[in-house]
Formats: sequence, structure tokens, C-alpha cells
Amino acid sequence: FQLQASGGGLVQPGGSLRLSCAASGFTFDDYAIVWFRQAPGKQREGVGCISSTGGSGFYADSVKGRFTISRENAENTAYLRMNSLKPEDTTTYYCATDHKADYYCSALRFNFDTTYWGNGTQVTSPA
Repeated sequence: FQLQASGGGLVQPGGSLRLSCAASGFTFDDYAIVWFRQAPGKQREGVGCISSTGGSGFYADSVKGRFTISRENAENTAYLRMNSLKPEDTTTYYCATDHKADYYCSALRFNFDTTYWGNGTQVTSPA
């Protein structure tokens, strides 16, 4: 399982950014994709997830209405579209998956012990 997150950068508050999560080494459309974020020294936070089919998902209250997760199974890639960015969104974002990801996603829960993680991509929206 390999996941590669990209697309982070510096964006002014109120701006938008789209992160990508490129997957390889597994059958992408069999697995939900979960997005997390974590700042150094702080607790990991769930952002949202999308089911393996792309037909369902959920978001943390902190990003609901601003962030949208999508996926293109033909391209083995998931996306995190972030609108109306705030300074508190500044942190490193990760995509993750494992065999239980679809279960937790359908249960509207984050599994912080998700097995496979990509590298992080830094998003900065300065105050």
C-alpha cells in the first residue's frame, strides 16, 4: 500500500486549495480513503472520509461545509478540496486507508489506528 499526498502550500485566509492522494500497490476502488491532519505536538484530527465507491462519506464538524472529499477511481486518486481556509486549518494533512476504512467511514467514525498512511503535505493559511 502506497499513498502519496500532494498539493499543499501557502494560501491566504478565505482562499482555496486542493490536495491529492495518489494511491498504488492495492486495488484502489476497494478501499475508503480517510483524510487526517496533525500539527507538531498536537493530537491527530480526523478531517473526513470517502467510501470506496465514492457514494458516501462524512466530515468533521470543524470542516463541514468548507471541505469536500472526492475520488477518481480510474486515476487511483482521491482529493480534498478546501475552501474558505482559516488560520486554524494550518497543519500537515495525510491520507490513509486500510481494510477497515470503509466500515469506519460508513459508521461516521475516525479510526486513528488506520494502518496505511501517506506522507504529509503542509497547508499554511497565515493569520
